[in-house]
Amino acid sequence: MAVALITGATRGIGKQIALTLSKAGFDIAINYRKENDELATLKGEIEENKVKCLLVQGDVSNFEDCERFVKETVEGLGSIDVLVNNAGITKDMLLMRMKKEDFEQVIDTNLVGTFNVTKNVITYMMKARKGNIVNIASVVGISGNAGQTNYAASKAGIIGFTKSLAKEVASRNIRVNAVAPGFIQTNMTDVLKDEIKAEIAKNIPLGRMGTAEDVANAVKFLVSEESSYITGQVLQVDGGMLM
Repeated sequence: MAVALITGATRGIGKQIALTLSKAGFDIAINYRKENDELATLKGEIEENKVKCLLVQGDVSNFEDCERFVKETVEGLGSIDVLVNNAGITKDMLLMRMKKEDFEQVIDTNLVGTFNVTKNVITYMMKARKGNIVNIASVVGISGNAGQTNYAASKAGIIGFTKSLAKEVASRNIRVNAVAPGFIQTNMTDVLKDEIKAEIAKNIPLGRMGTAEDVANAVKFLVSEESSYITGQVLQVDGGMLM
């Protein structure tokens, strides 16, 4: 059975990706940074789909952590056929007020973290001569957004990383793509006032914010045989916002 490793998968988009891929028949490795009460529940939900679920702790911004939990995944589940680099943080602030550490922490988690995990996974995929990598970027990495120079830079970097790596590993039957979500309903957006949500929806051609399921379904497509001739692409899941 194919194995998918998803980073930052205990809530929001990452959690939904894990659930969606488990329903598609993948054994799942859930990477998380800190212990929380939801882990056991999520593991149980995934195992209800008659697949295996392995919990692997580690901070993606720490290279040695990544080396360890990637090894734990291969030892525990036998391989890594799919990698979804989803772990990410935000520390929004106008640049003139942004602290140096706030810029560095976002880059270290979002962009360097994507490198750290992929660097350790790609060796196994190269030996197997097959694999699928999906990096979670953002439309902000394409359009930019005031107050998010750190986040936008990290996501733009992920897009460049995706396209470059896709060219490097295509000859080994490894595909690398990115998904760029727009405004998605998550815990972070749940705190917004209804009038703010309505205003956001006005700027989206499809007239609504996206869901975690919308993003997860895009990931499922990109790791499936239906997308076997697609690599180095950025799939915008944004309701047409950046058309």
